[in-house]
Amino acid sequence: MENRSLIQRSIARPEFGPFVLLVIEIAVFWGINHDFLSPQNISNTLAFTVELGLIALAMTLLMTSGEFDLSVGSVFGFSPVLMWTLSNSGVASLEAAFVVALVVAAFIGLVNGWFVTQLKIPSFLVTLGMLLVVRGTALFVTSGFPQRTWSAEGSWLAEALVGDFFIGPFRIYMSLFWFIAAAIALGYVLTQSRTGNWIQAAGGNPSAARARGVNVSGVKIGLFILSSILASLAGVISSLRTSAANPNSGTGYELEVIAMVVIGGTALTGGRGTIIGTVLGILILRVMRNGIVLIGVPGLAYNIFIGAIILGMMALHSWLERRHQAGT
Repeated sequence: MENRSLIQRSIARPEFGPFVLLVIEIAVFWGINHDFLSPQNISNTLAFTVELGLIALAMTLLMTSGEFDLSVGSVFGFSPVLMWTLSNSGVASLEAAFVVALVVAAFIGLVNGWFVTQLKIPSFLVTLGMLLVVRGTALFVTSGFPQRTWSAEGSWLAEALVGDFFIGPFRIYMSLFWFIAAAIALGYVLTQSRTGNWIQAAGGNPSAARARGVNVSGVKIGLFILSSILASLAGVISSLRTSAANPNSGTGYELEVIAMVVIGGTALTGGRGTIIGTVLGILILRVMRNGIVLIGVPGLAYNIFIGAIILGMMALHSWLERRHQAGT
C-alpha cells in the first residue's frame, strides 16, 4: 500500500510527465540514429543547452511569481554587443566591459519591475516594449551588423565562463558548471527558503501575501533584475564561445524559454514552479532540436514539434492536476 501511495505521489508530481517524455525522446532518437548518443553529439547538445537554460531558470522564478519577461532575448543579444563595443573601442577592458553589461542588464530588469509593480502595467506589455527598445538599441549601435572579429584568448574571463576540457571523449565547457550551480541555488531558493515562499505567495495570492507582510513589489522587482542578469550572462557566454556578437542574437528566445518552463510544469497563472521540471523542459527542447536534425527532419519543422509538445504537456498537467484534486 505504501509503495502504491509512493507511485501515485510520483505520478502526480509536475516533473513526472516531462521526465517520461525526455526518456521517450532519447530512446526514439537513439533507436533511429545511434550517433545520437555519441560523445561528440552529447557534448554539443550540452553546450547549447546551457545558454537558454540560464534564462529559463530565472524565468521559472519570475513565472512562479505570476509575471513574464519577453525582453530576455533582446538582452541576450544586446549585452555582448555592449561588452564588445566598449572593449573594442578601448573604453574599458574586457572584464570591466563585462561588469558594465551586467549592470546595464540589471537596470533593464529594474525598469521592467518598476513599470509592472508601480504603474500596474501588465508584464507582457512592459517587457514587449522593452524588447523593442533593447533590440533597437543593439541594431542602432552596430548599424545592424555583427561586431568585428576579436580574440578573447588568454582572458581569465573567457576561461572562467567558456573554458573547455575533456573528460574522456566528452568535451565539457565551464559554462555547464555555471548552469548547474545556478540550478542548485535557485532550486534551493524556491523550495527551501523563505524567499521561495514569498515568490510562490506573490504568484498564488498577492493580496493575501501583502496582508501577511510580504513585500510583493520588492520580490517581483528582484526577480525581473535576476531575469535580465542571467539573460545577459547567457548572451556573453554564447558570444565568447562562438566569437560573435550579433545584434539579432536571441531573437525568439523569449518564447522558447517560456515553453521550456511551461513544459517543465510551472503554472502559467503563478503560484507554483519547479526548477527540476524546468531543467527537464530545457533538455526536452534541446534534445528535440538536436534529434530532429540528426535523423534528417528539416530544421524548419522544429516549431511544429514545440507546439505539439506544449499542447500535449499542458493537457497532461491539467489531467494530473484534476486527479490530484480529486484525490485519485
